[in-house]
Amino acid sequence: MKDNVFNGLQNLNDGFDSKSIYYFSESDFEIVLDRVEKNGIAIFGIEPWLNGDFYDVSNFEDYKTRANDPKWYRKAFSEFKNREKNLMYSASYQVPKKLFTE
Repeated sequence: MKDNVFNGLQNLNDGFDSKSIYYFSESDFEIVLDRVEKNGIAIFGIEPWLNGDFYDVSNFEDYKTRANDPKWYRKAFSEFKNREKNLMYSASYQVPKKLFTE
């Protein structure tokens, strides 16, 4: 993930959470979603934060679909953007096994 999806993007996690969890600005998270979709990576949930505090969470089950369906995470992201500006975004991912062998 770090080399193929997060490469060139700024991790906004300055120590407020586990260092293995990456947080991105709205514009960088949009790039993350583009790269995730291109590589067939599933997203289980999106967790936005506001001013260093937990804001909300949305997951694929809320949309009654599969985790690798880009429609759910695009819609969830759009809904978060419309509700609040300046959110930081993190997500939980599942990388297909085929990407480990490439």
